[in-house]
Amino acid sequence: MNGSRDTATDLLSAIASGVSQLTDVEIVVCPPFVLISQAIAVLADSGVAVGGQDLDPNMPGAFTGQINAALLLDQGCRYAIVGHSERRTLYGEGDEWVAQKALAAQSAGLSPIVCVGETLEEREAGRTEAVIQRQLEAVIHHGGVSLLAEAVVAYEPVWAIGTGKTATPEQADAVHEFIRHRVAARSGTIADQLLILYGGSVKADNASALFKKEHIDGGLIGGAALSAMGFLEICSAAARQSC
Repeated sequence: MNGSRDTATDLLSAIASGVSQLTDVEIVVCPPFVLISQAIAVLADSGVAVGGQDLDPNMPGAFTGQINAALLLDQGCRYAIVGHSERRTLYGEGDEWVAQKALAAQSAGLSPIVCVGETLEEREAGRTEAVIQRQLEAVIHHGGVSLLAEAVVAYEPVWAIGTGKTATPEQADAVHEFIRHRVAARSGTIADQLLILYGGSVKADNASALFKKEHIDGGLIGGAALSAMGFLEICSAAARQSC
């Protein structure tokens, strides 16, 4: 919930200019709803896609204040984040509701960015894998494993969001490997193609170490994306690892 028309133009213009130097990396920005049309205009012809930060899974109707997949598509979005840790922890969104959002996005033609992750209490109790499995299984139950063929999964350790703490590359890679293995139990083909992003306080100074790991395909960037220079450095780190 950051930005204004002026600051968004400055940030997105700098990103659009900077990505022209990058190859072999896919970049998506997900601004607040009221800035989506502006983002699409500024980023036109840059190769940078746009997505929503959330969506409502319902069809068009009397749901005042909500934004659904049809509205995002109409604006030109290609992605939608579902189940972000802040939606789960601050607004009480459960696994079933997140799964409904993922299915609504995929059914409408958007690529859902499905966020999963454990709290500090859950990690310290040794429940990381159980939590991740529960969250993934809810999505697969609602949409089948084929839903993930059109999706991206983002691992967000809740204890590393906005705290300055970051999972070590080894910790993050282990969870990413677990996610891939769980999907592979349903479909090896989808597991091999699935992009799994790390979303726990990724910054320019730790991106390379994270992206070098075998099962980390990129990042879901939060506060670091508010600086065009910092964000482009992270994108450059991803591009280097894809070469």
